[in-house]
Amino acid sequence: MIKGTEIPQKMLELDGFSQWLGIELVEVKEGYCKVQMTIRKEMLNSMGKAHGGITFSLADTAFGFASNTHGRKAVSIDCSINHIEALNEGDVITAESEVKTLKNKVGFYLVEVKKGEELVALFKGVVYRTSAVWE
Repeated sequence: MIKGTEIPQKMLELDGFSQWLGIELVEVKEGYCKVQMTIRKEMLNSMGKAHGGITFSLADTAFGFASNTHGRKAVSIDCSINHIEALNEGDVITAESEVKTLKNKVGFYLVEVKKGEELVALFKGVVYRTSAVWE
């Protein structure tokens, strides 16, 4: 079995979409993961702002990485996001995911997406914890 804090790096290496987004690991602890990325021109919507799916994807990645640090393979079963501030090309954003409640079969996580110290989105997620372990 892989050590829990090494799992997000392995996941990122296998995740072409997160690589395309330019996501970088910033910090990993058991039940916690912080990632960051820079908004690029091809990520903008018709109003010249970051597409909501970009912010969602960054938060979802942090959520997925954090939920797998416990060693068991975990998959999302429910998630939602509140977009608070619009983002522009060149903005550097971070997503910080932390476990709030961990049960045998489910885990509940909160992810804050920030530009600097400013909260720009709030993501909530629930994972199903499978019996499979990371090897």
